Amino acid sequence: MNNHELYLQGIEKAKQKDYAGAIADFSQVVQLAPYDAEAYLQRGLAYYDSGQILQAVSDYTEALKIDSGFVEAYYSRALARVALKNFPGALEDVERAINLRGNYAAAYSLRGMVRRKQGFIQDAIASFKKAAELYLQQKDKENCRLCLERIQQLQPPAKLAVQPQNSATAPIISTKDYFTQLLDKAEKGDTREAIADLNWILQADPQDAQAYCCRGVVRCKMGNYREAIADFNQALLLNFQDAIVYRNRGKARSLLGDHQGAIADFNQALQMQPQDALIYVARGNVYRAMGNYLGAIADYTQALQLKSDDAQAFYNRGIAYTLLEEMQSAVEDYQRAASIFCEQEDWDNYQQVLNSLQKIQTAYPESKHKKYNLIRQKLLRLVGGYWEIAQRLIDQKQNYYPGRSDEWYMQKVIEDLERDRS
Repeated sequence: MNNHELYLQGIEKAKQKDYAGAIADFSQVVQLAPYDAEAYLQRGLAYYDSGQILQAVSDYTEALKIDSGFVEAYYSRALARVALKNFPGALEDVERAINLRGNYAAAYSLRGMVRRKQGFIQDAIASFKKAAELYLQQKDKENCRLCLERIQQLQPPAKLAVQPQNSATAPIISTKDYFTQLLDKAEKGDTREAIADLNWILQADPQDAQAYCCRGVVRCKMGNYREAIADFNQALLLNFQDAIVYRNRGKARSLLGDHQGAIADFNQALQMQPQDALIYVARGNVYRAMGNYLGAIADYTQALQLKSDDAQAFYNRGIAYTLLEEMQSAVEDYQRAASIFCEQEDWDNYQQVLNSLQKIQTAYPESKHKKYNLIRQKLLRLVGGYWEIAQRLIDQKQNYYPGRSDEWYMQKVIEDLERDRS
């Protein structure tokens, strides 16, 4: 049997996991052809698979003495050195493999493993990401996904970000692992980089519903509300049924003026998370934008029952009370909000509440407006809190009875409404 036949026989035995037989065959090959680097490599692989790591390293080294540019030998020796916990040696070998073959995806992945074991997490993430990109180019979807999973495992948990004072909905709630990092990146202003990463993930796996959801949240942050809604719709089509989808689609809809659609989404989110105070605040903000001040106050009150120290809910309810001209209630809520913001050392929101409090105290002195306020409040409650309805009725009375005072018109509308109801 010649060298070539022995070599092929050794390969076949290794496939059948007959490592002892394979080692014997490759040993005959190197005796007959001591400069056959490939035979040393294959015998090293058989040693490695049989658990004889030191012998494997020795054979890989012999192969590299014969051929200093043997990429697979560097990679294989790096893998063996990882098993021996010789991480500096493994890193040196995998770097050489990458220098010799720049598109060696497996080498980048192994480099990520080595750097992770050495404690260099960000460097490890960069290596896994490069490996995933190369696997994607090579249409190796399974290994690409494996690299993504390793990236996710390495991402640190991010703190929930605080939304601005007058947001139309709740703060962005982070998803797990890699998506948490991307959302945190978007909150810090790196929205373009976050979108680029999400586009890359979706290129690797167009069925990743969580990635669509995450991209929708980032697009909301960027103000691209129509594109965000398209992403949320896609996430739902892929059966990613989560309150975060409905809550953020509600935000996008409300900011596009689709208040009814926003309310429907917040209702769906509350069915999934009925104890989430932030959703009640979000829906209350939309009710307030629609002019349904009583509905808004009811939602803010529900939020405060779930979370009694929610300064945002107190402040927003104070705004709604102001619009109803129930000034005493508004002042009380503003004062509670200011106190909590002060305790939290949130000085921007604290100052904003004080400014709002000063405005209503200046604009509505009690002695001058008390009677007017009481009449207006009564009329608003008779029309369900919708001032637009009240204004239309007042306009009708002004057409019939020109030249009267505002109080007279409101009182006339109240009398007619009470008479009709009785």
